[in-house]
Amino acid sequence: MRRAAIERLLPAAYQRAAGPGSVLGALLDVMEALHAPDEAVLADVDALFAPYRTPDGFVAYLARWVAMDHVVAAPRADAPLPLPVGRLRDLVAHGALLARWRGTPYGMRTALELATGVTGFVLEEPADRPFHVVVRVPAAAADRLTLVNRIVEAEKPAAVTVEVTTDPTAEPTDAATDPEPPGTDHPESSDAGADGPESAATGVASVRAVGRAHVPSPAPPDQPSEEPS
Repeated sequence: MRRAAIERLLPAAYQRAAGPGSVLGALLDVMEALHAPDEAVLADVDALFAPYRTPDGFVAYLARWVAMDHVVAAPRADAPLPLPVGRLRDLVAHGALLARWRGTPYGMRTALELATGVTGFVLEEPADRPFHVVVRVPAAAADRLTLVNRIVEAEKPAAVTVEVTTDPTAEPTDAATDPEPPGTDHPESSDAGADGPESAATGVASVRAVGRAHVPSPAPPDQPSEEPS
């Protein structure tokens, strides 16, 4: 709050005593300086909750807001994240989509691709094993099996057993560089100008929107196996 605005809140007798060089005037100047940092944050508080604008240290907190706790789960609070922060921003940005399709093949593949940055995950349902799913992991993501297992366990239906295995014959590509399918929605599009001069002038740290991944379009409605339950 500016000094003049604080002064207008005082009784008339105090306002007359707050002239230049007065003790009360000096106190009002100090109050303005103390308010400035908090007001700078409040002026751009929406950036704290935008996945591609929030500071790195706040991304894991937002992941828990969109029910992605299993991705950031760690034995210690100071443990490093199991995936790059850019990938975690992608998961937060698509949290509503993942919640809608949780428990479906599309939802599981999308979560795995966003978290690893690799496409080529194959989900199979053996005819001789009902309520069982085999997840074949591309070779490029074979070094992230702990993360893959955690996501698979969280995204699969509760009544389904699952088996995770690597597929050395797959030829995955980087999900961040795949061509965009027509009609793909981007939940982060409202933050496209986050790195402009407006955000640089506020008290919230601005970050470059790195790691924004493409998300495959959901299956058409005539395929009931991909519909959310």
